This record gives sequence, C-alpha cells and structure tokens, in this order.
Amino acid sequence: MGHRGDTASCLPLLLLVLLLLAFCRGRVVRVPKGPLIRVVGTEVVIPCSVSDYDGPSEQNFDWEFSRDTDFVRIVSTWDSTFTSEEYQKRVGRGDIKLRRSSNDAVELVIRNIQPADQGRYKCSTPSTDATVQGNYDAEVQVKVISDGLSVSGSKGRSSMPLRLSEGDSFRLRCSAVTTSPEHTHLHVTWQIKSGSAWRDILSLTHEGKFQPGPGYEERYRNGDIRLDTGANDTYRLSVSQASSADGGAYRCLVSEWVRGADGSWQRIQEKNVEIASVSIQRTALDVVISTSNVSVTERDSLDLTCNITTDRSGIFQAEVMWYFSASPDDTLADAQLLLSMDRDSVVSDSTLISLSHVDRNSYRLLVRDVDVEDSGYYFCEAAIWVPLHNGSWHKVVERTSAPVSVVVTALEPDYDVFLNASKTPKFSDDPTELHCRITNVQDTEANLRFAVSWYYRQRLRSDDVVADELLATMDADWTLLPGGRSRERIQNGEIIFSKKSADTFSLRIQWTSESDRGDYFCVVSAWSRHRNNSWVKSKDVTSAPVNIFWATQDYTLTVEAVKLKPFFVAGHTFEMTCKVSSKNIKTPRYSVLITAEKPLTDQSSPNGTTRIISLNQDSVVRLEDWTDQTRVDGVVLEKVQENEFRYRMYQTQISDAGLYRCVVTAWSPGGGGMWREAVNGLSNPIQIDFQTSGPVFNVSVHSDSPTIYQGEVADLLCIVTMEGMALEPDDMSFDVSWFAVRSFTLDREPILLASLDRRGIVTQSRRNGSSDISLERISPLEFRLRVHGCEDHDFGNHYCVVTPWVRSATGVWQREPDIRAKPIFLSVKMDVLNAFKYPLLIGIGLATVIGLLSCLIGYCSSRWCCKKEVQETRRERRRLMSMEMD
Repeated sequence: MGHRGDTASCLPLLLLVLLLLAFCRGRVVRVPKGPLIRVVGTEVVIPCSVSDYDGPSEQNFDWEFSRDTDFVRIVSTWDSTFTSEEYQKRVGRGDIKLRRSSNDAVELVIRNIQPADQGRYKCSTPSTDATVQGNYDAEVQVKVISDGLSVSGSKGRSSMPLRLSEGDSFRLRCSAVTTSPEHTHLHVTWQIKSGSAWRDILSLTHEGKFQPGPGYEERYRNGDIRLDTGANDTYRLSVSQASSADGGAYRCLVSEWVRGADGSWQRIQEKNVEIASVSIQRTALDVVISTSNVSVTERDSLDLTCNITTDRSGIFQAEVMWYFSASPDDTLADAQLLLSMDRDSVVSDSTLISLSHVDRNSYRLLVRDVDVEDSGYYFCEAAIWVPLHNGSWHKVVERTSAPVSVVVTALEPDYDVFLNASKTPKFSDDPTELHCRITNVQDTEANLRFAVSWYYRQRLRSDDVVADELLATMDADWTLLPGGRSRERIQNGEIIFSKKSADTFSLRIQWTSESDRGDYFCVVSAWSRHRNNSWVKSKDVTSAPVNIFWATQDYTLTVEAVKLKPFFVAGHTFEMTCKVSSKNIKTPRYSVLITAEKPLTDQSSPNGTTRIISLNQDSVVRLEDWTDQTRVDGVVLEKVQENEFRYRMYQTQISDAGLYRCVVTAWSPGGGGMWREAVNGLSNPIQIDFQTSGPVFNVSVHSDSPTIYQGEVADLLCIVTMEGMALEPDDMSFDVSWFAVRSFTLDREPILLASLDRRGIVTQSRRNGSSDISLERISPLEFRLRVHGCEDHDFGNHYCVVTPWVRSATGVWQREPDIRAKPIFLSVKMDVLNAFKYPLLIGIGLATVIGLLSCLIGYCSSRWCCKKEVQETRRERRRLMSMEMD
C-alpha cells in the first residue's frame, strides 16, 4: 500500500512533464507521400530525411520492406550486417543501394524494379537524442505497374536519311501510345544531335503546353518550327527554311508522367526512338569584282562590275548591294551603302550613281563625276532568295566580294605664301602686326577657298626642339577657331585675326609681351568644293617664319624706409616713410605692404611676420592681419608723392615692439588697361623698442588636491605675481584664459575651457560631458577655475594664459605680452566601493534566493517522489568445516 501511495503522489508531476514534452519539438522523419507509382524495369529513388534532432550532424538510416505485415531489413548506412538474407545478393550487385544526399538525408535506389518489390518501405533513424521526442520512422507505399508505353518511327522504321538543300522544308513523324492501367500523361520532345549532345527543339508537355528549346524560341514564334498531332497517336515535327544548323540526327523522346498523392507530377519512365538523319547541303555562291585596283582622275567616271555564280537550281532570285569603305578592314556595319537592287530588280534612288543588271550573273556600278572623297574601297554583296510554300521568300545564302581599291587623283591648285611684318615692337606692350599673302595662284575657279592657320615657335639659344604652337585657324567658311594658349587673349581682344582681302590674312597683337618673342609663320590650306557641296582640303603651303624680338633690360627697384621720430614712448604715434626708386620700368605704379616682425615671445603670429596694412597700385587701402578691434583706426597708410608713402600707428603699445618694413611691388601698364607685375622690393627694417621700467608679471597654477574622484569639484588657481615697480589695483587688469591638454604629455592640441576678459565677461567653450566649469576672480591677482562633477575625460594638463593690461601715466591702457603658466596635471579616479556597492548587494541577494529555492526543491523531491522502502535480506553466517572432521 505504501508503494501505491507514492505512485499516486508522483502522478501530477509526471503529467506536468508529459505536458511540457508535448509542447517541445522532436525528431521528424519524412518520406514522400504515397502511393508512389513506378513502372516495372525502371529505377526507383525514394528519399528520406530527418530534422529537429540532437547529437551529431550526420545521421544514420535503416530501410525495411513489407508486403503484408512483417518487415524485412534491406540496407543500412551504419550496419553492414543489417541486410537480410533475401536482399544480400541484390545489395551486393548494387541493384539496391543507399545514396547520401546530405548529412540528414539519403535516397534508397532500386534498379530494375519488379512486381515483387511492390509494398511498404519504412525508413527509420537510430536515436541520438537526449530524450525520446517525435517520430523515428516513416513509411511509404510503392505500386509497380506494367510497361505499357511504346514509341516508334514513321512506318515502323527506326531511322531514315534525308538530304536537303539550304532553305528547304521537311517533316518528321513519330508514334507514341500507352496502355498503362493508371491515368498517365505523355510528354513528347523532338531533339537534334549535331555534336556529342542532344538538344531540345520543341516539346508538347504532359500538361498540354508547347515549349520550344533553347535557341528555337524565335523560329517557333515565326512558325518555322511546329509540332502537330495526328491520327493514330502520331506527333509531326515541321521545319521550314532549313539551315546548316538543322543538320544532324533527330529523335523523338517520350516520357510518361503520373500525378502523385501530393498533387505534383512525377515522371515514371522515358523512351526514345531515332527518326531520321538530316544533312543540309549549303548553297555555293561566289561574288567577284572584275577589276582589281582602279585609278581615275577627279571628275571622271568610275565603272565596276560584280559577277556572281551559284550552284543553286530551280527558282531563285538574286539581291545585290554595293558598299564603300575608307578601310579594307571595315565591316558592313561600318561601310556606306551606295546602291542596292532587291530580288525584284528594284534599284534604290541616286543622282550620280547608277546600278544596272547587265546579264543574269553581272551587275554594273557607274559613278559619274568622281571626287577625291570617292577614293577608298568598293565591294559587292550578293544574296540568294528562294520561295517558300506559303508564298514568302527566304534568304538561303549571302556572300561579300573582296574589296577593290579605287584611287582618285585630285587636281591640286598651285600657289605661293609670303609672310611679312608691317609693325614690329621696340618695347614691351608695343603692337605687332603680321600679313600673310597668297601669290601666284594658278587655278582661280570659284570652287576654291583658302584657310589660314597661324603658328608660334619659341626660339631657344640651345639646339632643343620646340613644338609649334597653334594660335588660331580661320577655316574655309571664315570661322575663327582659337588655340589653347591664345584663347583667353583672343576673347579679351588682345590678339586680333582678320582677313584683309581675298588673298591677305593678318595677325595683330595689341600689347606684345616678352613671352610673345619668337618665330611666327602661317600655313595656307586650299579647300575644293565637291559635287555634294562639301569642302575638302586639297593642299597646304607653309610660309617662311618671321622673328619678333627686341632687346630688354632688367628691372631694378630700391626701397628706403626712414623713421621720422627717433625717440618716443608707449602711447605716442609711430611714423615712418618709404621712398621708392625704379629703373627700366615704363610709367610704373607701386603697391605697398607694411609688415612687422614681432619677438618670438609674441604668440599672435607663429611665423614671426605680421601683415598689417596695404595700399595697391590704385591707392586702395586694406587692413591685412590687423586684429586689434579697439584700434581699428589706429594704423594709416597714405601716398605722399608718386614714389613716397607714409605709415602711421597711433597710441602705440608695448606689444607693438618689433621690426617694421615696406614691401613694394612695381606695376607697369599692360594690354587692355590691365596692370602687369614687374618687380618686387623690400626696405630696410625700422625697429620699435620701448625702454620701460614697469613691473614684471609672473603666472603660476596651483591646486590643493590635483587628484580627485569622479563627481567631486576640482579647484585650480591662476596666481599672478609682480616684480619691480608696484601698481595700484585700479591701474592694472588681466585677460585670463584656461586651457587643457587631454594627455599625460603635452603632445596634443590644447582645448580652450573658459576665458575672463579684463571687463569681467566670462566666455565658456562648448562641452560634451555632464561636468560643468566656472571661472571667477577671487582677488586682484588670483583667478579660480572650478570643474563641477568631474568625469574621467576631465583629466589632463591644465594651465592658464594671462594678458596684463597696464594704465600709463597719460591714462592709456597698454597691453603687455601674454604670459603662460606651467601646466599642472589633474587626475580623476573612480570610487571603486561606490561603483560596485549595488551590484554586489544584488548578486548576494540573488545567490541567497537561488540557494534557498534549490534546498526547497531537493527537500520536496526526497520527501514525496524518491522515497523507497528497502528490505534487507537476512544472510546466515556459517563457518566452513575442516575436511579432517569428516
């Protein structure tokens, strides 16, 4: 009774486990849905696959067969002794075998299936799962029917030879019938074998659809290939316009199809019979032009004859086309069609070219009034057309003759070209004018025009070869085509090309520069008008070159800077003049630039030179790099005389100390009212040096705690100290800027954190983190930077840059040089205890809960499910008796 009570108490737990297993996925073995209908004597392939399994990826399979109730073992993938005795011979011969298609799928292959093989086939898989889930075998019914399909050729003959000519039509027949007890459909396909493989021509599928083979789609749509059904289960293939590709062996391939239990079509057997062997005789055609090479004079007539010969008999028509090409290697697509005569002897229209049919095999081409552009290669193309049964015509062969070279000798005009200079420059920017004249013209007919091309060649002192540069071309229509180098100057009117008269062309350079010195020559081209009113260049004549050159002297420019007030103090006006003198420059003008070379301690200009103010050759003043917004009008540059300039700087400050120079550029007038840069000059330096006995400022950075934790406040002090003369707090002010370098070394660019100007305005830079900063002045010489809620990215070297401002005795504020403090490194640490406090508490709590739950589950299992009563078997203890006591 105690055992029954324990069993009853375990039933709810077992039901819960079974309910959970019902919702879990298990092993699934699949075979095709039966019955599978197959024909006796054919090969049967039954696939089997398994999915949703555990264990190794490669699974094993066992196949068994049953005619009635008991199953007989056939073959296995893992046990060679699995096969039963009645199947060992067939398995050994390979008539029955397993073919693995993947790790989880195999195919049972039965060759030459017999009626005795009809029955149920079971596929099973040995378990590799941790738990028993799903199905481990599947069955399929195989039904074997008799072979009722017969395929035969026309009149019972298996194959017959056919000899046809290209363009003919032919028909082939085959008969296919089935007496299968099942409801089957036939699939008929006509195939051709011209090489080693059979190709599909046209099919009538088991679903009653026509399907052309690859490459036969266009011929099927045109009706050149058809498949018709006739009486007595015959299938007729009709082929029209046969070509050489249609030659080969033809066969009729018939397959029998049945619809399976799952609704899909399955092919159960296939038979074929060779119907005919077709050979296509190609039509021979030769196309020859009677003349090989022809040379004619311009405006004469060109006469060519095309002869064609063919072995074609019966009714046919010829088509002839004449082509022209500039190269003997051009294809028909690149050549020009001159005239054509179709198979009805209709000639295309042309004015100067005619095509006539001399006799049955000769066609004459006549070109009247030939021109130079008619030189090239002529060839003839002929095609043979034959009639079809539906009244249309089909082209069976096409050939092209070898090209014939035709050279047309042009009637060249005779003339001379003379070039002279009517104006030559003696100085830079003087004009230059050249005239190119055509003389001794022999042929003055109206069908002749002249074009000119102007060239420039630079003359070098050495023997180096310089390529000729095209300036411009005036073509036969008097259209000007500028060259690359002179295009801009022609558009600006600096270079002018014109035609003075019918035989004179001119070139004029308005303002000749030194780069224009060299040789000039012209090339006159004669253009003749052809019969199609087009103009063709017939001859080029080049003139003798004309040299354009003048002697030049080097430009000289001298600049002298003079300091007008030798002594002055900060706050006064600095004044200096720049006097300029030049030689060999025609009517020069000057542009002046004032530069300052500051001491290396001044960081406003890293390269040491600052561009202050400039005045161009048109007396337009421009501030360059002058960035002091409080003294925008503090610098003045003016023109005193044509060669003298004065620079003034008002309310000078100590930061203005340095070397001042005048940079002068001389400009000479160029073409079109433009100015051309001639030469540059630099003056002597003028030094501004303030001798002061004021205070000396020093800056340092201090922090009581440079190492802090995340979330705390970092305090950094920027302390200014003075040495020397003491100042009142109202007579000094400071601009303070804080920077940070986010690295342990100073190898990165500093980042501006905040700045406080001398008016008390604080400017902060944009920040990405959640920390914040504040900047304040806590005493006249101390400035404090605070970083609130520090984060790990706030570490790095921090320093301040101070710009002192001192008020002079005259009440003017003077800016002192910037002072940079030595950086201090701020380290931000993480509070490990606060960071891991909550994760530790959560982990300890979860571990305690899981431990208590495990103890509770173990106690319940031992109390109700696993309790058993064990009865000990009483064993008697007997001593062995000595054999002497017997």
